[in-house]
This record gives sequence, C-alpha cells and structure tokens, in this order.
Amino acid sequence: MPPVPSPTPGATTQAPRLTALSPGGGCACKLPMGKLEDVLSSLTAGFPAASGDLLVGAVEGDDAAVLRLDGERAIVLTTDFFTPIVDDPWDWGRIAAANALSDVYAMGGTPLIAVNLAAWPGSDLPLEMLGEVLRGGAEIAASVNCPVVGGHTVDDPVPKYGMAVVGLARPDRLFTIDGVREGDRLVLSKAIGTGAVSTALKQGAAADHVVRAAVDSMTLLNAGASTAALAAGVRAATDVTGFGLLGHLHRMLRAAGLAATVDAAAVPLLPGASDLVERGFVSGGTRANRDRLREAVSVEASVPEALATLLFDAQTSGGLLLAVPESGAEGLVEALRGQGLPAATVGDVTADGLPGSVTVRYGAGTGDAPA
Repeated sequence: MPPVPSPTPGATTQAPRLTALSPGGGCACKLPMGKLEDVLSSLTAGFPAASGDLLVGAVEGDDAAVLRLDGERAIVLTTDFFTPIVDDPWDWGRIAAANALSDVYAMGGTPLIAVNLAAWPGSDLPLEMLGEVLRGGAEIAASVNCPVVGGHTVDDPVPKYGMAVVGLARPDRLFTIDGVREGDRLVLSKAIGTGAVSTALKQGAAADHVVRAAVDSMTLLNAGASTAALAAGVRAATDVTGFGLLGHLHRMLRAAGLAATVDAAAVPLLPGASDLVERGFVSGGTRANRDRLREAVSVEASVPEALATLLFDAQTSGGLLLAVPESGAEGLVEALRGQGLPAATVGDVTADGLPGSVTVRYGAGTGDAPA
C-alpha cells in the first residue's frame, strides 16, 4: 500500500478509502477454492479427522471444529477475518463480526466468547479508525451476549479484521455439511449478491441504497435462522461465504456423496446485484469459483447470464444454506420469513448424478421464490 501523501500547509489530511487498500474485499479475498483444496490435501496427514470426542475435525472441511465435553455439551471453535468490504470502519467491524459468529450458527451452536484478530497499517491509517472497527465488532457480539475479551493485532500494509469465536452446541443436534440426505430440500435464508456490490463499491459505482441493503444483510446475524433450523430438525447446513452459493452447496453434496438441482429463478437476490453484474462488476473470487466448479456445475441455457454469475458470487456474511426433509421445508421457510428474512426453497437433493454435481435450471419448479 502506498503511503498517505504528506499534506501541504493549510490542507486537511484525509485517510484513503478502506476498500482501496486491498485487491479483494471481504470473503472475496480468500484463497481460491481450488488452490486451498490443493494445499490442504497435501497436509491431510497432519490434521486429525473426527474421532472419539472430536466430533468435527479438519478433514471434514466443515464450518468449525467441534469437541464434545459430555453428552449434552460440545465446544465449537472457529475463526474468520478479511480485508475491508466497505469504507465505513464501524460497518466493516460489524460485518466481520457477524461473519465470524456465523460459523458457530452454521453448526447449530451459540457463541460464548470471542477475541479480535486485526492487522493494521499503523503509520498510514489513524488508530482511531481501528477503534471504530473494533467498536463495530464488539457491538455485534454484545447483541448476542458474546463478550469480546481481547485479541491480537499486528502491523500490516493491508488492513484485516475478524474474530476467533468459541461456541456451545448439543452433540446430538449439530449441523454438519455431510448430513444431507436424498430427497432433502435446499432452503437459503438470505439473498445473495454481496460480491457484486462490494466490487462496484470499490470502483465508486454502487448506489447508496444498494450498498445499504447489502450492509444490512451482511450485519444481520444468522442466529434466528439457526434457531429456526434446529426447531425444524435440520441436520445439514453451511453458511454461504467466499465460495458462493454453488461452491458451498458443492462441498455439502460432495461430503454426502449426493447431487442436487437448483432453480435459479427461486434464489433471492440483493437489490441492484443483477444490474451490477450486467455492468461487469464481478470479483476475482467469483470468477475463480466459476472456474473451479466448471466440471461440477451444469447451468442450462435458459438461465440468464447475470443470474448464473451471481450463483457463483463470492459472498461475505451470507445466509445459511439448509438441507431439510421435504415435509419440513415449507414450515421452515415460513418461520424464516416470519423473521423478516427473504428465505426461499431453492433446490432439491438427489442421488441422480456424480457426488457434488449441481444442475442449475430456470423456473424448474424445484424452488419457491420469496413473496
């Protein structure tokens, strides 16, 4: 990152826009799925698989690790951090905290305690701005009675922020990515499109109301969706983040040895997201997702191109993707919409296809678009 120019006499020093300080914002700054899988596959021998009281380890590739304490309690451990996705430091802190807490909710747990993880260019950005980031994160965590009790900060030319979070869950009520069953319906709790919005924001091309809608979505915790899913008997879930809707669905299906059909017309979208993609605002993370999944995902010609791209869109602090038995899908969607969420049934799980494969149709009758 270039240093902030010295002010001329009588001039006012203005800090650079946060989104200008990183080539990728939010979860779009993650290593591409293919590269990450290559690295982890070479290290499998050094990481433990689930065994004994370790209910979810590294090998399973789930949203968090889970260690059983006794018959009724299990510890959920996760961490997440990323580069700026918006320019307002308080909003960035709120989004990053919601995203970190989400991994606990994606396992069916409740956050207990958190610590901050931050990298900051101390010579180039005001420390007061870092204070606003930390304040935003603490406020989100406090809203669900999860105290933030310290953390670790390093000097870095590219700012980064997130949290390590410890949560609590019931061992017999965990959500895992391999719990999908044939015949399950796929329910998505939030709209997608944050990658397109953040890419446009970096270039000063996103309207204020579009950015605000995306921020409102990214700061909305998945706590209520997780509670509704537990009540509906859901056993398989993941949160939708940097690998996009289809990337995270692919990982669930591959873990369970199943396939799925998705109705693109039923997938809820953030305001303005489709228009931004049509104008060319597609993140590098989104392009990497599409490239990585080209052998696993078949998109039928009837799907509009912008919509097809959004299904790979690298999300930040997205919703929960839930696999629920067909008999419970309608009730779950109603419960989620009762919380004000734009939830919809977006597809079906099948054994007809290669493990991890997804067929994307348009108006195929598999989904249920939000009213």
